[in-house]
Amino acid sequence: MGPPPGQYGPPPPPPGQVMPPPHPSWGPPPGGFQPGYAPYPGMPPRKKSTGPIVALILGGVVILGLGAVGVFAATLNSKVKEAGNSNYTTYSPTFTYTTTTETTTSTTTPSRPSASRTPSTSATPAGPKAVYALADHPFLKPNFGANTISGCPLPAMDYSPAGQDRFLRAALPCIESMWKPALQAANLPYQPVELHIITETAQYPCGTVRPDSTARYCQGGIYWTANAYAAERNPNNPNHPGKYLGQLAHEYGHHIQWLTGMLKASDRAQYDAGGWDTPKGLDLNRRMELQATCFGGMTLAPLSHGAIPIDVIRVGLTDAGNRGDYDIYPTKDHGTPENNAAWVDRGYRSNKASECNTWAADAGSVS
Repeated sequence: MGPPPGQYGPPPPPPGQVMPPPHPSWGPPPGGFQPGYAPYPGMPPRKKSTGPIVALILGGVVILGLGAVGVFAATLNSKVKEAGNSNYTTYSPTFTYTTTTETTTSTTTPSRPSASRTPSTSATPAGPKAVYALADHPFLKPNFGANTISGCPLPAMDYSPAGQDRFLRAALPCIESMWKPALQAANLPYQPVELHIITETAQYPCGTVRPDSTARYCQGGIYWTANAYAAERNPNNPNHPGKYLGQLAHEYGHHIQWLTGMLKASDRAQYDAGGWDTPKGLDLNRRMELQATCFGGMTLAPLSHGAIPIDVIRVGLTDAGNRGDYDIYPTKDHGTPENNAAWVDRGYRSNKASECNTWAADAGSVS
């Protein structure tokens, strides 16, 4: 089914007036990072950058899930010399992370030669495991997509924090039921996302979240800043249930990246590039954000078959296309509004994860 009629990219401003975007972007670059720390156990920290750091908080955010043992750490701001171009068609490393536990050993003198023993196997949990790869990730193959559902009963929208909470919690079971079969078919782990409504400054696993920022994702959880969305006032972005569903779909796209392992692989690649604010680091960040936008379009696709009103879908698509790196913002880490609009439309029209392989896309489509 094709998309509903309407405009998915940023509408033109009225004559003689320059309209600001509804919000700078989906969100800031990884906010849980602290200079001086390595993102994974055993990795040496990089030197802190001596250049200026641009700290710009931009719209609903992803905070990359870090570390296997609760080490929340940093892709640092050091610069590295650019090598080659930014085409990541073949840049798809697979990473293995190990943790070290302290053990106590004692030495005894055996009274007789030790008998040979069969080495014991490690207590590795059975079941599907995430794959830490990018362009050649197995989930980015044909035939993996969100399942169609017959209906998704959503409550009437109340824009208070409690009303947003009810609306989003009613939508999440529908979204989960669409994505869970795709992950299982790909033999990848699955767990429901956790939703946290934020109304005051709070600490969370990836740092500090402020109520005037926008939604962010961190290690299996969406941290939704309800007042920030209700306070958005712009003719291009009026309050409408579709805006909230579209934002939720984007943040859930980061949950898909986290479950599959692509989020952690992207974080490691940024670390190897010298930090998220290097040219390659920013390129990787845009690819990661635009893939979440594409997955968001895939989330909206099954819902358009009568599960929810079509105007909610239309506004969700339009809102996604209105967000991104406008020219007035110096840090280009989320992709232009035009590219956001193109990727959400691509995910929506195809409903195929293989069409959301931003890691293999040409540089122009992820600028």
